[in-house]
Amino acid sequence: MMPDKRPAKVMVYGFDNALSSAITGVVDLFAQAGVTWQAIHGETRRPVFSVELVSARGTDIRCANGLTLKTDGALDPAIRPDVLLIPSIGSQLEEVLTSEQRLYPILRQYHQQQVDIAANCTGVFLLAQAGILEGRQATTHWGFANAFAAAYPTVNLHSEKLHTMDENLFCAGGGMAWFDLALVLIERYAGTQVARQTAKAHVLDLPRFNQTLYAGSRRQQHHQDELIKTVQSYLADHLRQPVALPQLAAQFNLTTRTLIRRFKAATGQTPVQYIQQIRIDHARKLLETQRWTIERILSEIGYEDASSFSRLFKRQTGCSPSQYRSKFAPGDLL
Repeated sequence: MMPDKRPAKVMVYGFDNALSSAITGVVDLFAQAGVTWQAIHGETRRPVFSVELVSARGTDIRCANGLTLKTDGALDPAIRPDVLLIPSIGSQLEEVLTSEQRLYPILRQYHQQQVDIAANCTGVFLLAQAGILEGRQATTHWGFANAFAAAYPTVNLHSEKLHTMDENLFCAGGGMAWFDLALVLIERYAGTQVARQTAKAHVLDLPRFNQTLYAGSRRQQHHQDELIKTVQSYLADHLRQPVALPQLAAQFNLTTRTLIRRFKAATGQTPVQYIQQIRIDHARKLLETQRWTIERILSEIGYEDASSFSRLFKRQTGCSPSQYRSKFAPGDLL
């Protein structure tokens, strides 16, 4: 999108139990986009965005941490912004989804009018509840991904991604991913240079591409296929042992083809992908908690080839094993 001469109109929508930083943070970042850089360099200040904080009825917002934020007014469907941004739900997820009935028809209207609609973290649930994410790509906080997938099975969820874009719908993953979401939109409206200047002026560590780095090592089993749950438990208990699919299938009285089909239907992964994932998850836990060498960790997770493990680890997490340890291990383990 080419930069516009007028400041683009950004509305940040607030609601009770929202995460306050996901509101105040994006308000600051949009309002200061380009401006902080101009001030640092003694240039004339020319705002790129005009920013308003709105709520359903224009009332104050009682955030999840107890902070009260005053709004600029109500979300008026007759006023069409360039960007509508939905922050994270900080607590009471189901209560918020039930109480925000006024928002849903406006989201559908704005979606049809090609307003850029962006949501962060659990705020993506509000977009899905409005029905505008059906058949669309989306992401959300990794800790809520299973609940989201169960509630909205028609959404093409990519919980490993830090942000997604599908036409005029933008979603960001967990917590502070609103930094990344805002910068994506700043670049969309003001260009790459302003986005980079904004990141530098606010000392933001970018770019970040995925949130698998931050996901815990526990793999949940939210499906109804009890036999596949048993297979998953077996794989977790025999992590160090080599796995051959024909033998694994025979052990559970299945053909190899049936095992692959049922496993993927239940988990969304093939058995090989799942084995790789739980091995990487366990390696991450060991890197966070043990001083062990990479060779010993490889032995614990059933890998022999260090180079192939490192490539797989980097593909899954976005960093090398040594970088991961430096980032997440306590100081007394480094």
